[in-house]
Amino acid sequence: MAAEAIGWWGVPLGILAGTLRGSAPFLFVSLGECLTEKSGKINLGLEGTLLTGAMSAYAISYLASDKWGIPATISPWLGVLVAGCAGMILGFIHAWLSQQPKVNDIAVGIAMIIFGSGIAFFFGKAFIQPKAPQLPTIDLGNWSSMPALQSALKISPLFIFGVVLAPLMAWFFKSTRWGLFVRAVGDSPDAALAMGVSIKRVRMLCIIAGSFLAGIGGACLSLYYPGLWSESISSGQGLMAVALVIFARWNPVQCLWASLFFGGAQAIGPALQSVGVDQGRYLFNAMPYILTLLIMIITCSPKKTLSGAPGALGTING
Repeated sequence: MAAEAIGWWGVPLGILAGTLRGSAPFLFVSLGECLTEKSGKINLGLEGTLLTGAMSAYAISYLASDKWGIPATISPWLGVLVAGCAGMILGFIHAWLSQQPKVNDIAVGIAMIIFGSGIAFFFGKAFIQPKAPQLPTIDLGNWSSMPALQSALKISPLFIFGVVLAPLMAWFFKSTRWGLFVRAVGDSPDAALAMGVSIKRVRMLCIIAGSFLAGIGGACLSLYYPGLWSESISSGQGLMAVALVIFARWNPVQCLWASLFFGGAQAIGPALQSVGVDQGRYLFNAMPYILTLLIMIITCSPKKTLSGAPGALGTING
């Protein structure tokens, strides 16, 4: 293997490659959850949305290329679009349910995890074996003569889109009229009502848009890295995104850095295994889950007020 040929240099290269490839799903789901939570709602159901998006993207990419005669260069992008639309459908259901009187966000989120996962598993069984066309890559390492570095610097166009989207979302919250409405609804619904803002409408749109981004995150999994469809493909990334948003203090740009951090943590185990280090591999593979647990323990104290947290986050509807 290339990593073995270059010795221990394969570890940082493996972590770099895993960070650039594995952070894209974290990035899209965390941005979607950040948008949702800025409006005062929590969407734990993004784990189910991520799985449904991954399955939808893979299925459409395969069917469009193999059955419908659409070129293999176009079918993955069609899969990405359908993944986002599937996320929007689940987002609409979540938004409608979570805004009913006396309904708890957490309960709805758990129900949507089960619902979204069930849809993905039921319709996805036929697409576990077929090979779907994958998204193209952008080669940033052509300047190097090292094959390992060239491989590490191959990134998805969706990752570039996510990197651009993060500061745009921060600008949206800070500098636009609609961004002001979202922050007002999330921080003080009474003040938003006094401004003439429809709380239900704003939250509905934020949840649907956030779910669209989570669906795109699913497409990153099945059409780029790891580039397949299986029922265990998400490994809980949709749930980890909630901790990631807390870690990022509800700041879209910090969500980008936190996604890279989580993606790098996820890559440590495979990078060490690539140079023959098997001892403690299960511990290293569990790093994202350990980080999630630590973040929740450190931040979720009833005596602490988290900076940046929307004031009405998670409140039960009257």
